Order: sequence, then C-alpha cells, then structure tokens
Amino acid sequence: QVHLVESGGGWVQAGGSLRLFCASSGWTCSGHAMGWFRQSLGKEREFVAAISWNGGSRDYADSVKGRFSVSRDDAKNTVYLQMNSLKPEDTAVYYCAGDRAVYKSGVQRWGYNYWGQGTQVTVSS
Repeated sequence: QVHLVESGGGWVQAGGSLRLFCASSGWTCSGHAMGWFRQSLGKEREFVAAISWNGGSRDYADSVKGRFSVSRDDAKNTVYLQMNSLKPEDTAVYYCAGDRAVYKSGVQRWGYNYWGQGTQVTVSS
C-alpha cells in the first residue's frame, strides 16, 4: 500500500521560511512525477508546484513563483518544497501527491493518483 507522508509544517511569521518534506513508503517515487497542493479553510484544493520524474521540469502556481522551490532526492525517496518569503495567504494544509505513471514527459497540475494526509502551514502577519 502506498503511503505519502508530509512533514515540516508549522507556524511562522510573515517573511519567514519553511521546508516541507514528502516521504513515501510502499512505493518508490523514483521515475514518477510528484506534486504539491494546498487547501485553505473554505477553499478548494489548489496546485502549488510539481516536478517531473527526473527533475528536469518544474511548474509553479503564479502565486508562489519566485518564492517556492520543489526538489527531489530519489535516493532518499523524498520530495521537498522550500517555501521562502511566506505570506499569510500561504496558510493552508499542504499535500504531497504522486503520479502512478512512470517516466512521463513534463509535469502536470492534475491527474495524481496518490496523496498524503497533509501538513498544516500557518503564517501570521
């Protein structure tokens, strides 16, 4: 059974940084595109960032471009989301997602098959 587990969330003041981790078990993320999404209270889940299976392609939502960076370490079976210059509007539950397809060209903002349980990020003004 595939498990994606996010960690690294917490409370931070505006302008601060956090680094989120997504570790997988029962499945290796190697060869698979991975994504990050978030959901704020009362809003729908939205795309944040994605990285292709080999790290060669990355995509970011306009709202986080230039502030967030997605990366991966397949040897550690872990995907990261570095979040800098955080704003109160970044407050949300952040979810890691994995694509079941292997060696897919490019990245996508939809169609992920595996999801973690989420980690809360709270940014105070």
